[in-house]
Amino acid sequence: MIKTLGLLVNTQKGAALALAESILRWGRERGVNFALPPHESHVLGEQETSDQEWKEMVDSAVVLGGDGTFLRAARYVIGHDIPLYGINVGRLGFLSCGKIESAEEDLEKIIAGDYSINRRPLLHGIVSRGKRHKHEVYALNDLVVTKGPFARMIALDIAVSGRPLNLLHADGIIVATPTGSTAYSLSAGGPIVPPHLSCMILTPICAHTLYSRPIVLSESDTVTITPAGQHREIMLTQDGQLGYELLPGDRISISLDQERTIGIITLPENEFFTLLQEKFQWGHRTPSILEE
Repeated sequence: MIKTLGLLVNTQKGAALALAESILRWGRERGVNFALPPHESHVLGEQETSDQEWKEMVDSAVVLGGDGTFLRAARYVIGHDIPLYGINVGRLGFLSCGKIESAEEDLEKIIAGDYSINRRPLLHGIVSRGKRHKHEVYALNDLVVTKGPFARMIALDIAVSGRPLNLLHADGIIVATPTGSTAYSLSAGGPIVPPHLSCMILTPICAHTLYSRPIVLSESDTVTITPAGQHREIMLTQDGQLGYELLPGDRISISLDQERTIGIITLPENEFFTLLQEKFQWGHRTPSILEE
């Protein structure tokens, strides 16, 4: 049974702040205990708790914002069993799939336990420079290696579980989870993979050769990416939000984390294939010019 709900808010969006205030009022009227982390507490004038206190006291958390806010929330709770439910105050809202107009109804269902938890795999990436680990990163959607600001290709040595796969000449490469298969990877021509599958998707970005195609890898595989040559200004991007400069000779190893997952609260009306139909307008008939 949920005793305390966390509230994570995109404080840069006026609509998210207004919704947060409405939810807090609703909670006070019904005796529902909400807890806010330090930044949100300060902005909304609520009782402040430390990050660690917040993570220890909440049972689940509601995220108010778009998919970007949800991705930040996922990284914030890594290592803690705090399932997330997103209410969309952004554009597409694939991860934050709840609607503002049904927020209170959704919260009633969550408090009553009328939901399921979908466990999503995380990518674990390590950037090695020489004999030491330079960066260690986690991602719910994807880890992406791309060229810098100039319009030129880069060369990347790709290996899978120690076996050479390809010397890729492209703008970059995406390593995505099934959760991320409907994001950047999809735009680059990758497949849609249902989130209950445990795998990785390797998707080239604007590859020089037509036969450099996306590939689906198993949950036990490790992808190793090594920039070839002396290219500078190559970047590793984490969920499209955090970036790390890569130097010649750096090596990036990416695998599915074998211990950590992110729990996503799913209501019956927000199942994956229902969301595909709604967000991508599958099954919607487009009228012809003659009918307009």
